[in-house]
Amino acid sequence: MSYDAPFAGLKVVDLSQGIAGPYCAMLLAQHGAEVIKVEGIGEGDWARTLGVHYDSHSAFSIIGNMGKRSLSVDLKSEAGKEVVWRLLKDADIFLEGFRPGVIKRLGFDYEAVSARVPRVLYMSISGFGQTGPLAERPAMDPVLQAYTGMMTENRGEDGIPHRVPVIVVDMSTALYAFQAVSAALYARRDESKGRYIDVSLMQSATALQSIRLMACHLEGGTMKPGGVPGGVFRTADGWMSILALKDRDWQSLCALMDVPALAHEERFATPAARLANEAALYAIVRPMIEAKSSAHWSEKLTEAKLMHERLNSYADFLEQPHVKETGLIHWLEQAGMPQKVPVPALPGMLPPTPGTSRAEAPAPGQHSRAILEEHGYAATDIDALIASGTVATTR
Repeated sequence: MSYDAPFAGLKVVDLSQGIAGPYCAMLLAQHGAEVIKVEGIGEGDWARTLGVHYDSHSAFSIIGNMGKRSLSVDLKSEAGKEVVWRLLKDADIFLEGFRPGVIKRLGFDYEAVSARVPRVLYMSISGFGQTGPLAERPAMDPVLQAYTGMMTENRGEDGIPHRVPVIVVDMSTALYAFQAVSAALYARRDESKGRYIDVSLMQSATALQSIRLMACHLEGGTMKPGGVPGGVFRTADGWMSILALKDRDWQSLCALMDVPALAHEERFATPAARLANEAALYAIVRPMIEAKSSAHWSEKLTEAKLMHERLNSYADFLEQPHVKETGLIHWLEQAGMPQKVPVPALPGMLPPTPGTSRAEAPAPGQHSRAILEEHGYAATDIDALIASGTVATTR
């Protein structure tokens, strides 16, 4: 154990699929834990088939599984279940992401697992939670964005609600789950038993929106802007985000636009006045911003130390000098991928070294044989499990 690998020596059995559970377990692996990903026979985790996939990988499965080892096993067979029980014998953390009731039918519910492994930290990740009228409904990120009000609040200028495309609910669920299990690991030092941890996409989506949810409730409708002017503006050749909320920033912006007197007009002179006359202010400012290029405004706004940034595509972003100099992106090779892939640095952590396990996402069943050997299976037994279809291996 060290600051570089604070979870070294911990064993995690990961039965989760998709991105919320797997990304949580990936963070545990990146912090030094031994994470065994248990997948079904065949394609394995369904995240491997989301979007464009390459061999046994997709962008989802790479980001969700780096640093893990994979075992493919038939969880419905008795022999397959026995394999998982062997894995769990000395496990510290168990993750599952099935719909409520499924894990119990498989025989690995919290009561069953904690009876055999009393100090295990058992993490369940679901869409709507384990109880309530919607508990058994299938749910992914877009469903919870719709249910919790996120889409309604994310309206474009066309007035149409839009989905946030970066699976923000799944990713935030993974982060909330990681902090919950990390805190539980700290508390477990003084506890004789483990505990059950329930995290849902619904909880995470709601917690993520807590400020806007509260403000909308208090204001009786859509949350009012934090200040004016602020937002996305069209330029002569693109788009730019500009914020000039404080009086001195608003005055600086007006000076840059060559209309310094505008800042002191009664209807725009204070934050409250600008908010009350938002439509009139934007009717003046937007055409002025649109008249000149993004490069022009970037230079002027930078000189004035006003908050701004041109809108980049992902391709633009990856080519930014600041991104390159800070080492924000690691370009890593992955099995089956036609080229190196960009993997963002995890905040507060050492970068993965290319060629090491932390820098590689496994193929389904890539480590099946090695994992079984480590858990007491003889070579003949492993061959028999593979021959019967109970276990699969790709290498």
